[in-house]
Amino acid sequence: MPSTPEFQHTVAKPASFSGTALHTGEKVTVKLQPAPVDHGIKFKRKDLQDEPTIDAKIENLKTVERATTIGEGSVRVHTVEHVLAALWAMGVDNALVEMDANEPPIGDGSAQGYVDLVRKAGVTAQDEPRKFFEVRETMHVESKSGALVVVLPDDKFRISCTQAGPNNRFAQFLSMEITPAVFEREIAPARTFVYYEDVKPLMDKNLIKGGSLENAIVVRGEAVLSKEPLRFADEFVRHKILDIIGDLALVGRRIRGHVVAVKPSHATNAQLARSITREQTRRSAVAAPRTIPSGDGGLDTDQVMQILPHRYPFLMVDRIIGFEGENKITGIKSITINEPFFQGHFPGHPVMPGVMQVEAMAQVASILLFKLTKTSSRVGYFMSADQVKFRKPVFPGDTIFIHAELTRARGNRMAKTKCHCVVNDAVVSEGELMFTFLDK
Repeated sequence: MPSTPEFQHTVAKPASFSGTALHTGEKVTVKLQPAPVDHGIKFKRKDLQDEPTIDAKIENLKTVERATTIGEGSVRVHTVEHVLAALWAMGVDNALVEMDANEPPIGDGSAQGYVDLVRKAGVTAQDEPRKFFEVRETMHVESKSGALVVVLPDDKFRISCTQAGPNNRFAQFLSMEITPAVFEREIAPARTFVYYEDVKPLMDKNLIKGGSLENAIVVRGEAVLSKEPLRFADEFVRHKILDIIGDLALVGRRIRGHVVAVKPSHATNAQLARSITREQTRRSAVAAPRTIPSGDGGLDTDQVMQILPHRYPFLMVDRIIGFEGENKITGIKSITINEPFFQGHFPGHPVMPGVMQVEAMAQVASILLFKLTKTSSRVGYFMSADQVKFRKPVFPGDTIFIHAELTRARGNRMAKTKCHCVVNDAVVSEGELMFTFLDK
């Protein structure tokens, strides 16, 4: 758990570059403009009347045939994945991408030109925390063609990808945490590649007018045709990772999770982005807004005791210091040498028992659940504790900050919470607690 929030970023100043569009072969200029907090990435068509803008969100995804196309109404922007990958991986949360055509320049088929553009524009922090999607349980999508994408819980954003062409030619694997430095060095330079048998029909239909060995690698049989040598021995899998980053940017939130992809495509990437967005919507809707019990967002000891049935020596919450939105709460407990458990728990070496920390988490979580159910006539009973970990000892003189977040609710009957205790900005314990509600 990061102890300080990460902040949203935008580009520091406008910057632009020009090039050829892949599918139409026309010259196009793309310009990055700074944007306010919570704006996200939007594309503006400067070549159309009224200059319409399109939000780079999964809801606006139109097609995923060989490239990612977004649109609203009749307006389209094609092949946005390289732009989105560069912005997202280089840490830009908010930007307006202005274009004078329906597709950005293909450049050399990689995201290098867009990384250079972000570098030219600069990146600057804004005064609003970033929005994250924390992967809590495994999610997966698979296609009839054998593509499989799984995302697992992780406190960083990682991608592990296996790429294989027709008849499993050029099978490659790579796994890495995605940071701006890693993306710029290891992923952005990787170019688009195509299999000759796949693109010949498109060439025959005159559909890839801007395509050439200048901006793509063509694989024909065992031969690799490109204007310059391969930039990496495993350039293909690196480009697949680039596409995954660009397509998942359509979620609109930064992902904390480990994406494991086997033979991924734009279609499976988009399916995963849809699943994540659905889950985020569900989480946001878990709790309807209700008023917080009196006080300025927190509860003093008397108010805590009106809610919880516990009393000395078993009341493990001194006060609630605040609620965040509908499903997060923070409480505190000051640990003194006078705690009754120190008499019998390692008397010569006073350490707070781990089970008492779990009890403190359960009590803070109960207050959150009370706030949500809006009744004190029922009491939350502890059903199970999963993934409990004790990371550091807690000593007399420590103040514990106890955080609880509602992760799942089933009516007014059951609820699941994710909790952790923090001392001096370090997590000392954590766990997932399940409750059921019964009448008193």
